[in-house]
Formats: sequence, structure tokens, C-alpha cells
Amino acid sequence: MQSSISTASAPAVADGHDDANKKRLFLVCLFACVTTSMCFILRGAIAQDLQVAYFDPIDKAHAAGMVGSALGAVFLSFALTLAFGSPLIDAIGMRNVLITCAGSFIAGTALIVTADKLATGAGVYTVVWLGMLLCGIGWGCSEAVINPLTTTLYPQDKTHKLNVLHAWWPGGVIIGGVLSQAINGAGLDWRLKIALVMVPAVGLLVLLVGQKFPKTERAAAGVPAKDMLKAVLKPGFFVWFGAMLLTSASELAPGQWVDFTLTRTVHMQGTWLLVYVAGLMFVMRHFAGTMVHKLSSVGLLWVSSLLAAIGLVLLSMADSPLMGFLAATVWGTGVCYMWPTMLAAASERYPRGGAFAMGLIGTAGSISIYFLLPLMGKMYDQTAAEAAGGVEKLKALADGSPAMEAAKTVAAVESFRFVAVLPALLLIVFGLVWLNDRRSGGFKPEKL
Repeated sequence: MQSSISTASAPAVADGHDDANKKRLFLVCLFACVTTSMCFILRGAIAQDLQVAYFDPIDKAHAAGMVGSALGAVFLSFALTLAFGSPLIDAIGMRNVLITCAGSFIAGTALIVTADKLATGAGVYTVVWLGMLLCGIGWGCSEAVINPLTTTLYPQDKTHKLNVLHAWWPGGVIIGGVLSQAINGAGLDWRLKIALVMVPAVGLLVLLVGQKFPKTERAAAGVPAKDMLKAVLKPGFFVWFGAMLLTSASELAPGQWVDFTLTRTVHMQGTWLLVYVAGLMFVMRHFAGTMVHKLSSVGLLWVSSLLAAIGLVLLSMADSPLMGFLAATVWGTGVCYMWPTMLAAASERYPRGGAFAMGLIGTAGSISIYFLLPLMGKMYDQTAAEAAGGVEKLKALADGSPAMEAAKTVAAVESFRFVAVLPALLLIVFGLVWLNDRRSGGFKPEKL
């Protein structure tokens, strides 16, 4: 039955889309990816500003926890949007979902920028949290469309094209990071940094004018919705779902925490480390096809997990700009291929799951960050308080004083050591899957 549904019956670009339009559709995917990644880096870049300007006046001893909780709200709405939106992509329409994406980024950013004007006291935190929630919806709408659209456009080259697509995630990180540092250098208001997200969001709306979209690969192949549900209920899929909880935590949680924590431990602005790592990832993801050919997708994920674990330990030990860059190189190389290769693995092993399977994998990644970021924030607060001799003594310390900086440095170190355990666990998971694939003669992607 499966052989009767060939790739010939499901053209790379359905509904009459020619090669020129195929390239334009992929450009839309790239642009949406840049918008979400700029928001990611700029959220991290304002983490310390949020603490000082908004949250310290509310509760200085628990301000870092509020930062982590606010940043985590993005991943909560991202998870929910992917989980409930992905199976409905064909019904709602990709274009409509991307319009919602852009609108959510614009509205969410506006709330964050004006939070202290819209509320006072603890209400400021609530407004920021809601703004972050809207940004997460925008991210979820983007991810729900661009991944299945890319596999629809390039069904024979999924892993490589998804890595090329997600190479523009670090591309957006570089753009946002450089602009953020330029704003810092010019002494401009910190709100301008996050406000930059509105620029590509508006640009995405312009690109969508008059654009038509094909059906997803699953819908074009005539695979019914009930088969899509059956695919994601297979026991093997839950293994990949669980693995995504850890791969995402190894990459995105530290990425949101780097500027906030490492700035004081490596004695340079942590955002520059993220920009550097983004440059590595941008280049390396264009060579994913070569890496997969040599190692296989799961083999590449095993090597990535090893380097990520080592890199996070090194980041916790880094105490100078040189050590910071060396540690960031190892960590960045490790996490480089994780997200797009996990998506590609889900699409190759469970293609009948379609956009729903890919959406659930993304949902797993965002759920883990939603819980991990606040946990990192609470651990940071607790460790800083212990290093200062107690909560009351921490509250009494002056901002920027040697004692305060020493307490926060200890807290930063412990944050990264805690996360380093997660990719180490993945060595077991991916190692077992890799061995099983080799014993069965090597994994061969299922074709629709």
C-alpha cells in the first residue's frame, strides 16, 4: 500500500507552484525564522534590563526568578501553539498562520516595551509575562508552518534543507545581537533592543501579500488524519519526543541565560558569545548533509550531545574572555545540529505524522524550556543568597558591590553545571538508537 503512494504523485510543489514560487516560499520560511531568532536573542539581551528596571523594585531577592519565569512564558505559549496548531495547518492555511505570527510578535513586543506605563508594582511583571506569551505564540505559528512547508518543498532532502532553514536562526541571532550591542554602545534606551523585533515582523507581513501556499506533504500524499494520529502514538515516537525535551534544554535554555550570567564571569558582554556561536552555527548548518552522510542523523545527534555536555561544563568554568570563547565553541558545535536534525528525524521516521509529528517534537522542546528557565532562575537566586550568607544579607548588598558580584558569579557557575547533565543523558538514548539502526542494516527514511 505504501509503495503505491510515491513521491511522483506528490510533487515537491503542489497546486501549480513553479520553481520561482518554490524559491519565494522558502524565502518566506527563512524570513520567518530570522524574525523568531531575533526575538530570541533580544529577549536574552534585555534579561538583565528587565531585572533592574522592572523586577528589582518589586522583589530584589526573587527578581532573577521572575526573569526566568517571564522568559519561560514564551516557551509555554510556543508549546501550546505548536501542539494545537500543527494538526490544523492545512485547515487554517499556512498564510493565515504566518499573519498571526507577525501580529503576535508586534503586539507582544509592544506590551513588553510599555509594561511600566500600563501597570504599576507587581502588575508590571504580569504585563511583561503576557507580552512574552504573545511572542511565544508568534514563534509557535512560525515553527508550525516553516518546518512542514520546507519538507513539502524538498521531500528528498529533508535533513539538509531543514538545517539550511535553521541556519538562519543563528543568522537572526547575529543581526539582533550586533544591533543590540550597537544600542548599548550608543547609550540608548534598552527598550529599543526588544522593539527591533517589530521591524522583521512587519517585513514578514509585506512578504505574505498575495502569496499562495501548497498543501503539506502528508495532505498532498492523501494520508488521512487518522493515520497522522496513529503515527504519533507509536512507542518509538515517544522516545524522540522525550529526547527533544533534553536536546532543546541543552541549546535554548543556556542561550537565554548566557548574557544574564556569563557577562560577569567571563568579564565581557555575554551577548557577544552568543553572536560568535551563531556565526559558527550559521556556517556549520549548511554542511549538515555531509555530516549526516558520514554519521547518520542519530549518529550526528550522539556526537552533538557529547560536545554539548562538555561545552556546558566548560562554560561553568570559564573565567576570562578567551576561556569563554573556547567553551562557547565546544558548546555551540554541540548544539548546532540538534533542533533541525530532531525535526528531520521525526519527519523521516514518522512521515505519516506530517506537520503534527513535527509540531509535537517542537512542543517537547518548548515545554522543557518553560520548566527549565524558571528552575534556573530559582536556583540562581538560591545559590546567590547562600553565597551572600542568606536572603536578608543579599537584599542588603548594594548593586555592583564586590560582594554582590561575587554571589552572582557563584550562582552563574552552578546554573550551567546543572544543565550539563541533560545532554550527558542523551548519550545513552541516542547511543541505543544508533546501535539498533546499525544492527538492522542502517536506517532508511520512509517515503510517502
